[in-house]
Amino acid sequence: MRRSLIVGIDDYPDSPLSGCVNDAIKIAEVLRKNHDDSKNFECKVLISSEGNITKTQLKKNIQELLKHEADVALLFFAGHGTVNNLGGYLVTPDATQYDEGVSMQDVLSLANQSPDHEIVIIIDCCHSGALGAIPAISNNNEIAHLKQGVSVLTASRDSQPSMEVDGSGMFTTLVCAALDGGASDVIGNVTVASVYAYVDQALGAWDQRPLFKSHVAKLIPLRTCKPGVEMPILRLLPKYFPDPSQEFPLDPSYEPDAEPDHPEHEEIFGHLQKYRAARLLVPVGEDHMYFAAMNSKSCKLTPLGQFYLHLANSGKL
Repeated sequence: MRRSLIVGIDDYPDSPLSGCVNDAIKIAEVLRKNHDDSKNFECKVLISSEGNITKTQLKKNIQELLKHEADVALLFFAGHGTVNNLGGYLVTPDATQYDEGVSMQDVLSLANQSPDHEIVIIIDCCHSGALGAIPAISNNNEIAHLKQGVSVLTASRDSQPSMEVDGSGMFTTLVCAALDGGASDVIGNVTVASVYAYVDQALGAWDQRPLFKSHVAKLIPLRTCKPGVEMPILRLLPKYFPDPSQEFPLDPSYEPDAEPDHPEHEEIFGHLQKYRAARLLVPVGEDHMYFAAMNSKSCKLTPLGQFYLHLANSGKL
């Protein structure tokens, strides 16, 4: 069972936002199904355009998300955030001074006490990096206490704002792109760590900086995208490369445009071309596989290709 709570709040009385509801809708759409339309997360969406979201309502829904056992539980929040010497807060429209909203420390406590096997918390709000940090009064903001299985991905550090661009959060736009395939591996899996790597590389040194805090023994896929190489073809790596350092010899019979036709070699060459597109191999002595075949050169595995060869040989694919 995989469930998620998706929250987007634009309608703040004193400082309305314009992109958080859009962000919540977008991330729910991408999380509900994998690339092949198979069911992924069962999403509960709370957006301010459909009714007021109070502090009590938000905390109640977070508690419900985390109190029942699930394979994966995911919380996404887009809205205002604030921080003081007691810690950070997810701000709700009914916030008042000294009662700003749901404490990020409370969210983390609920996660740490949850029976869920894996928990992912994604926060797009100002000062979101305060989630998982010890409050400032402890004078140690560099420590995060997470139980095993909990990962936290935030839009910014605890001292930074979270930017909106063209009616969407910049961070959430990148997260959605990562989940939609930008951060997938060769077999199509997207994990929270690969999402962070994608977002981190997309943002410059002068932009808001995302934070990733995690305590996991195994990275689970948040979504499955179209694989770079289909699994049956990936499992053929040991057939084509019995030894990781071995080169695969080519000749014109592998190239479909060459005469005479050689269907068996052309099928193999199609597989090799897919490996090339997924950065698993490179032609030797030529820049393109076409010329490697036409000039009777060869191709060889890259370090990434050798890694997947090892997985195939170990029965892990």
